[in-house]
Amino acid sequence: MPPTPTPIDLRIEKRDRKFGREIAPPRWWHGGDPGRTAFFNALSSTFPVGEKFFMTAVRHYRSGAPEPLREQIDDFLFQESMHSREHVVFNRQAEDAGYDIAPLEERARRTIAWVKRRPPLQQLAATCALEHFTATLAHDALADPEHLAGATDEAKRLWQWHAMEEIEHKAVAFDTYLHATRDMAPFRRWLKRSLVMCVTTLRFHYVIFRNTADLLRQDGLNNWATWRSLLSYLYRRPGTMRLLLSGVFTYIRPGFHPWDIDDRHLLEKTMTILDQAELAKDAA
Repeated sequence: MPPTPTPIDLRIEKRDRKFGREIAPPRWWHGGDPGRTAFFNALSSTFPVGEKFFMTAVRHYRSGAPEPLREQIDDFLFQESMHSREHVVFNRQAEDAGYDIAPLEERARRTIAWVKRRPPLQQLAATCALEHFTATLAHDALADPEHLAGATDEAKRLWQWHAMEEIEHKAVAFDTYLHATRDMAPFRRWLKRSLVMCVTTLRFHYVIFRNTADLLRQDGLNNWATWRSLLSYLYRRPGTMRLLLSGVFTYIRPGFHPWDIDDRHLLEKTMTILDQAELAKDAA
């Protein structure tokens, strides 16, 4: 397996946290903004089936993985199972608020089914690409509070917790890919992951924006005024999708590794915020 810059002292914690069981969020939980709410709901609708796919793709290579990668895979599987569980709850809350989430979840299932018809290594490469997306979104959400500004407290905590753990395990799938392709020529290894990233980028955008449009249509707001405001949020300031696209070019750089940027300082800051919020809830 090629050497990786994954920190030797990296800890991927197993946390069992629950969100959103007590207070139902408003329909437009992200600052009363239908566009931002639709975008994050669209993302969330893909997570349960997507994260189960990630788990399957990485688990396929677990038995032959060396330590500490095998232990990191186990921690990755635990974290992803918790994310899937919590976003099932979050998606049911969106349904309780009046949205029909089933077509969105079905679109995600069809996309994953298409990927699962590919060989295991290609499925793993797709997982690496999507994990890079989530890690990029996670870094930006924690580094710039404007991404979640206006969200309800409980929704904000859910997304912060998810983002924190995505950063913690951001290299597990990638390191598994490096191990699985250890006998492959470096150029071929780079070419495969880069081509898969290009295809994944197109399909990701299609699914997320179709899902967002579906939700806005249900609100009767799938119009230019709503999209103009949302696209400004996504591509100008704070630029959620603009930063994600920038991350694609970083990913396809030869020699790239997720831990080229060590952003563990964001984890410590976020964990403090979440712990303080938990103590405040217990005291209330």
